[in-house]
Amino acid sequence: MEIWQAIILGLIEGITEYLPVSSTGHLIVAQRLMHIGTLSETDKLAADCFAICIQGGAILAVLGLYYKHVLKMIKGVFGQDPEGLKMAIAIIVGFLPAAVLGLLLNDIIEEKLFGLWPVISAWIIGGFGILWTVSWRRKNPPRGNGRDIVKLAWQSALFIGLLQCVAMWPGTSRSLMTICGGLIVGLSVKSAVEYSFLLGVLTLSAATVKKAIWKIDGAGAAYDVWLGGSKLMWDTYGAVPLTVGIVAATVSAAFAVKWLVKYLQSHGLSVFGYYRIALGIIIGSLLLTGTLEP
Repeated sequence: MEIWQAIILGLIEGITEYLPVSSTGHLIVAQRLMHIGTLSETDKLAADCFAICIQGGAILAVLGLYYKHVLKMIKGVFGQDPEGLKMAIAIIVGFLPAAVLGLLLNDIIEEKLFGLWPVISAWIIGGFGILWTVSWRRKNPPRGNGRDIVKLAWQSALFIGLLQCVAMWPGTSRSLMTICGGLIVGLSVKSAVEYSFLLGVLTLSAATVKKAIWKIDGAGAAYDVWLGGSKLMWDTYGAVPLTVGIVAATVSAAFAVKWLVKYLQSHGLSVFGYYRIALGIIIGSLLLTGTLEP
């Protein structure tokens, strides 16, 4: 992998991770266009691991921007902040469905759904899902501007967590499902976005650790269990591309997160719905004409 390719992948990851457009879908398309991970099954496994590991940059961005929320939750866990404890419980409950189903369905998802046609389908369906949510929210406005995260009941957090599981289908977007879920249960726009970010830190951290350390079957079976995919990726690309990708993801994610919060409070989600539908049609057309390989 060339340095410029690592930069592009890092920027794509950082910009799209917290926007409701699917970072996974964008990364799959970018890898295809740059012919990364297309040489062999081992090459594909290394590329998939790289795409997961640069999520660390997006995690660092949110931890930096929302460190006060994180500290508040830590204090809550240790009995020093009641509101922080409520936030922590809401995040943990929202994470649990993905933790369970992720372990059960990961192999099936990677085998059956990590292709461009499933991604295109998810883009288009998710686009219409956004437009439906916007319409539903307009017809069913919350009291005032909506609830804060600390008032999120565990039942509502569980509902959002179940919606997050739908995003295991590449192209759906974890942010899409959690933001829309937050709006449906009555959170304010700002709180829905922030809950999505904070839930993402836990979810993405778990996914990154699992992909980087968990034993890889098949082509990666010869690698040590505790190193797993990270050794395969390390041997294939080396340290520099990974470092560059993480840095690019961190910087771009920080800008994307700050922009998204401001944008949604005044403009709403609709533009992302139209973007997803248009992108799905464009990429689908490229596949049908043979311009892009599936």
